[in-house]
Amino acid sequence: MTPETADLGQGPPEQDAAEPDQSTLLDPGLGRGRSNALRTCLVTRVAQAPAGLIRFVLGPDGAVVPDLRARLPGRGAWLTPTRAAVNEAIKRRAFQRAFKTKDAAAPSDLADRVAEGLRADLRQSLSLANKAGCVVAGFAKVESAIGDKAGVAAVIEASDGSPDGRRKIVAALHRRHGSAISCIPVIDDLSNTELDMALGRDHVIHAALVAGVGSSGCLARWRRLRSFEGLATTAEEAGFARDGQAASDLHDD
Repeated sequence: MTPETADLGQGPPEQDAAEPDQSTLLDPGLGRGRSNALRTCLVTRVAQAPAGLIRFVLGPDGAVVPDLRARLPGRGAWLTPTRAAVNEAIKRRAFQRAFKTKDAAAPSDLADRVAEGLRADLRQSLSLANKAGCVVAGFAKVESAIGDKAGVAAVIEASDGSPDGRRKIVAALHRRHGSAISCIPVIDDLSNTELDMALGRDHVIHAALVAGVGSSGCLARWRRLRSFEGLATTAEEAGFARDGQAASDLHDD
């Protein structure tokens, strides 16, 4: 599980005082080196499967670079996949210690770069889902898909779309699912421009994922992005589908 921000770096005194096992801090990435090995977060010192962490490497210029697919060459360091953990690693100069060089430059906006990489991953997975026939776009098509027997796996709303259009989609979800509406995720993290880019069409405000291999991969990347930002990853937690609110609106205060 992802530790809360307040718990980052805390643990038994003897754990904080001791140096971690360096063999678990750096490695050559997935598919190279130790098979099925756990990796240790630089900040929390918790070891877990690499799928639950984000890998970082040193670029040719000595800058710390996020390696979201854990495939870049060179020795890599691992972090719990949250914005708080990345910022804490920068504050503690954890990358310099892990890579054993004071020249390991972690830019102050490293967390923003990770977030943008995760957004790019989400856009790419949405594009692949579209090519696989797992996306419908346009208000009428989304409304129809919601009412179909198969239903939808998730609703996609442009973050800068009209609140009125969102309310109408939520009303369609209510008619189809009733009190079980919270089971349908609402992806509203991408702008109209980003949706246009991902789906290869103009002015996409409303879309939906239908059942298929592409939709499951897209949802996994959406949850990874939101988890990084410390936001709800299920409709039950956010509650925005029931109220017709944007997920981002629920985290402004």
